[in-house]
Amino acid sequence: MKVHISDHFTFKNIFKITIFPIVMMIFISLYSIVDGIFISNFTPGGDAFTAVNLVFPLIMVIGSIGFMMGAGGTALVSKLLGEQNHEKANSAFSLIIYSTIGLGAIFSIGGYFLIEPIVKAMASISPDTTEQMIADAIVYGKILIAAQIPFMLQNMFQSFFMVAEKSKLGFIFTISAGVTNMVLDALLIGLLRLGVVGAAVATITGYCIGGFGPIIYFALSKNNLLRLGRAVFEIKVILKSMYNGMSEFVSNISMSIVSIVYNLQLLRIYGQDGVMAYGIIMYVSFVFIAIFIGYSLGMAPPVGYNYGAKNHQELHNILSKSALIIGIVSIVMALLSGLMATPFSKIFSGGSESLLYLSAHAMRVYSIAFLACGFSIFLSSFFTALNNGTISAIISISRTLVFQIAFAFIFPLLFGDDSLWWAIVTGEVISMFLSLIFLFANKKKYGY
Repeated sequence: MKVHISDHFTFKNIFKITIFPIVMMIFISLYSIVDGIFISNFTPGGDAFTAVNLVFPLIMVIGSIGFMMGAGGTALVSKLLGEQNHEKANSAFSLIIYSTIGLGAIFSIGGYFLIEPIVKAMASISPDTTEQMIADAIVYGKILIAAQIPFMLQNMFQSFFMVAEKSKLGFIFTISAGVTNMVLDALLIGLLRLGVVGAAVATITGYCIGGFGPIIYFALSKNNLLRLGRAVFEIKVILKSMYNGMSEFVSNISMSIVSIVYNLQLLRIYGQDGVMAYGIIMYVSFVFIAIFIGYSLGMAPPVGYNYGAKNHQELHNILSKSALIIGIVSIVMALLSGLMATPFSKIFSGGSESLLYLSAHAMRVYSIAFLACGFSIFLSSFFTALNNGTISAIISISRTLVFQIAFAFIFPLLFGDDSLWWAIVTGEVISMFLSLIFLFANKKKYGY
């Protein structure tokens, strides 16, 4: 039986509405993971693998605009639907899509010309970098940046499929994109040995399926809660969507900036092995954190709807059940990543014993972060759905930017190089407590 965003949410209904976005996010995270597996096992040396890990955070910085417009637009459109203003909700939905396409075109053109000097500046930090690694990073980055329109749209539609109550269809688009990426990776990297070019082509092909496919669907389908069509230009709709989604934008940008900072620090401390070890941890982290993000995406439309409908009792119900679910999943993730650190690391280590030891050790430390990050991710999304972009952004900035970057520089100075791995954990724990402070401080205001 179909679950509507206006329903009462039992554990069964929560499972039904979140299972597809969770699997969607896992498959999206597999894009870069599959690239990493094939590159690390089918290209000689570590240049190509290091190149991909060095440049991918830069791509995510630009693609984060799609997350911002999706999450922020979802909050706005869900609220309008809760107020029974369906015509304005569809106009806002259409305007947000058209605006995202325009932004994608602008950033694709600008990013294409900027990627080369940025990569060269980053590579200059370490004497261990090679000309081949720099060349691979530039080629991989230019191809992915050229596909920012479908990448942004794919990121955006993840949220809107939830509002349209078409999570299963969103799941199908994402699975199709993910499977296409994997098959092309096997063909282009494994069989034809095209290296980073093959990896990039496989990835952007998946982006096109996940980004352009939904546009065709929403434009042609007539019996949807949301439909792509005529839009009344209202700058406040665009600005409101940006404001609501600022936390998701900041969160994704911050994670990318944190990755860049850690890569530079690790290049300095460990050389290429450090960047590769961090890349391995991030690949495992992508999948685990995707579960939290997918859950938050699935629950955001009901939160936004009930906020618009002033149904405070249901907001409390969603929040209390979500806290329990996230708590249990966090414990399972921490145990699993800690116990499976060595097997996970073997997948990407390419037979290098030193890389295997370094990455397994780092992953055991990092596993503690899973006990805290889920709460911060959900509460940031929760406040976005309540149309409070300010608190949501503060949580995201604190979690992914302020604490982690500060500790990335401070910890090695105070406690030695190995303490760099603990900087992430410490930042996650502190941001969780900050999120809980905001939650309790605003309980009376929102009535949850």
